[in-house]
Amino acid sequence: MSEENYALLRTFRSLFEGKPYRHRIANLGDLVASHLYEDLVTLDKSAKLTERVRHHERVVNLRNLMTGKPGRRGDGTFGELVPAAVALTEKGMLVARGPVATIEIGAETKILAKAMIKQIDRVITDLINQATQFKRGGGNPVCVAFVGINFAEQYVSFEGRKKWPTDGKRYKHPVQEAAQAEQRLNDKARSAFDEFQILRFRASNAKPFPFAWVDLTSTEMEYSSVLTRVSREYDRRFA
Repeated sequence: MSEENYALLRTFRSLFEGKPYRHRIANLGDLVASHLYEDLVTLDKSAKLTERVRHHERVVNLRNLMTGKPGRRGDGTFGELVPAAVALTEKGMLVARGPVATIEIGAETKILAKAMIKQIDRVITDLINQATQFKRGGGNPVCVAFVGINFAEQYVSFEGRKKWPTDGKRYKHPVQEAAQAEQRLNDKARSAFDEFQILRFRASNAKPFPFAWVDLTSTEMEYSSVLTRVSREYDRRFA
């Protein structure tokens, strides 16, 4: 049973718990990142942000591109609704969806579940490029990244109907690579973002598909601090 106090953490858990995680589904990062804005409104540390969301002046754009500005996609951009557009509300969600004219907060989510060192250079490059892209349209957006790192002792990945279990030799178990992956992310990607949180978890991706945080209390404390700092920085940059 989940005990998380925050929507983003509950959503992250839901990717793994009770069902197989399919790493090739492209919108999973969108799903996690979009809940950053839900948590910012719920926490209500920025009266400006909360009021603008409630009046549908600010929305989250899951296409992650500013209207009229080309660029690669991020996992969740938040900004000023295009004046000619209509904000769309979703049941159970506080923040409406719609096209944005500006980016005020940009969030990127990456998940390293297996074969981390093999893909770490690409992940670092993607993170740095996305932070640059958030800033390319002008303005001064608050850039946030969440990177999930799996510390499980074993893992099974899926490619169609095929299963690929780790064996600790040719296919390293997640726990064998997790610390090195985290260190390289901290060394090379963290500085590109205003806020950068590692989400440490354990998921075997095998029946009955359990999930656990390495340290839920620490994860929640760090995330709540991120929310507070993003709220304060939003007020400073977008008075």
